[in-house]
Amino acid sequence: MSYATAIEQLHAITPELYTGPGQPRRKFSLNEIGTLLGALGDPHRRFRSVLIAGTNGKGSTAATLASILTASGMRTGLYTSPHLVRANERIRINGEEIADEAFGNLYARVHAAAEKLVRDGKLPQEPSFFEILTAQALLYFDEAKVDVAVLEVGMGGRLDATNIVDPLLSIITDISLDHMEWLGSTIAAITREKAGILRPGGPLIALPQHPEANQVLAEVAAELKARTVDATAYLAPLGTRTEGSYSVEALGATVKVDSPLIGAHQHRNVALAIAAAVELVSAQGFPITPRSIAEGIRLTCWPARLERIRKNGVDWILDVAHNPAGAEALRVGLSDLLSGSKSRTLVFSCLRDKPAGELSKILFPLFEQVILAPINSPRAATMVELEAAACAAGCSAISAGSVIEALECAEKRGQGGVVVVSGSVYLVGEARPLLVQGDVIS
Repeated sequence: MSYATAIEQLHAITPELYTGPGQPRRKFSLNEIGTLLGALGDPHRRFRSVLIAGTNGKGSTAATLASILTASGMRTGLYTSPHLVRANERIRINGEEIADEAFGNLYARVHAAAEKLVRDGKLPQEPSFFEILTAQALLYFDEAKVDVAVLEVGMGGRLDATNIVDPLLSIITDISLDHMEWLGSTIAAITREKAGILRPGGPLIALPQHPEANQVLAEVAAELKARTVDATAYLAPLGTRTEGSYSVEALGATVKVDSPLIGAHQHRNVALAIAAAVELVSAQGFPITPRSIAEGIRLTCWPARLERIRKNGVDWILDVAHNPAGAEALRVGLSDLLSGSKSRTLVFSCLRDKPAGELSKILFPLFEQVILAPINSPRAATMVELEAAACAAGCSAISAGSVIEALECAEKRGQGGVVVVSGSVYLVGEARPLLVQGDVIS
């Protein structure tokens, strides 16, 4: 099957949406992904894996750990979500995205297996977009004979398709309120769902965080007799700038931490990755060294996280902050970057299931001008909703007719200053190629 056909069919799959009380919604279950993978030969049972759950920082932690493993000479798979531009970004080996041809062929095999299972009555319905992609990734990693795969949970943890694997260790990043219609309305309830990736007797890599989250993680770890590894020892020293390197002690040596990922919140994600790497050495005998930890951190590639692009007299900053916790982290990270700037402009949009009003109150007051942009998603907030959010934040905003128009307007208004593009992965995913390739912004 061609890549274009595979992508077209994937996008035609009914999304797992929650549109309000009384509306139909998909019931998540590991039984369905287990049945699908069984028909494909259980590829997930033939390689080692690490599983990462949390609200914010999962992708950054996963990318950093995968880079460390690759720098240590291991053939390393990385599965993340969502993607910025192309679905291929979600499935990588040693940093290289899956090729279009391989993507199309794997999709055809997974789709054919799923259709047969539905016809035979072994699956009650067509697998979801995420279940199909997860099956593709696990099949790809098996057939490519990876040494280890780092898997980012899509949503929650307990019933997420990635939780079908039996991980060597589980990592929990910072937890906050998000996806409450699916996971629960409190930090405690959401944490219990995410703690579903823990295994009896297995290690949990974590950092102290919200008290409710700490309590639930401790309770679940005790129930499972899981061993908690505190990554605090690998945090940046107090007073470390959001940009620049620092040193920590790991594996009996001093490790220079020089990450391209900017922001104090990234110090936490890097610490989790280091702690996981050390655990994989001590408990599993992985060939990771202090030098390969430093090299892997330095070579981490994870765009659109306080990413800076200098172009045409404007300092563009791209960040996928799409929930209040992410917006707060972005606000803190911008404190130095916006200081002394000649002008400060925000290009913003979000999905309708995100708290636009709360996001606007966190971010909009930082900027002299806000430009609202429509994004290409059935879940996108309308321009009327975005304008109402700006009004609630006490800020005036300009409404653009497209992302391209928003960027062009921001470039004209932001000469000599900073333009931040944030609020949705969809927005940043559409804007980034235009800025990097330069085929629209002049």
